[in-house]
Amino acid sequence: QAQLVESGGGSVQPGGSLRLSCAASGLIFSNYGMSWYRQAPGKEREAVASITRTGDGTDYADSVKGRFTISRDNAKNTMYLQMTSLKPEDTAVYYCKAVRVDGPNRYYYWGQGTQVTVSS
Repeated sequence: QAQLVESGGGSVQPGGSLRLSCAASGLIFSNYGMSWYRQAPGKEREAVASITRTGDGTDYADSVKGRFTISRDNAKNTMYLQMTSLKPEDTAVYYCKAVRVDGPNRYYYWGQGTQVTVSS
C-alpha cells in the first residue's frame, strides 16, 4: 500500500523558514512525479511546486517563486520543500502528491498534510 507522510510543519514568524519533507513508501518513488500543494482555510487546494521523476525539472507557483525550493532524494524516497521568507499568506495545510502516468492510466497518491502557520 503506497503511503506519503509529510513532516516539518509548524509555526514560524514572518520572514522565517521551514523545511517540509514527504517520505514515500510502498511505491517505486523514482517512477513518480512529485508535487506540493497547499490549502488555506476557506480556499481551494492550490499547486505550489512540482518536480520531475529525476529531479531535473521543477516548476513553481508565481506566489512562491524565489522563496521556495523543491527537491527530492530518490535514494531516500523523500521529497522536500525548503520555504524561506515566509509570509502570513503562506499559512495553509501543505500536502504532497505523487503521480505516475502509464499509457491511459493515471495513478496518484496524497499525503495527509502538515500545517504551516506564519504569524507574528
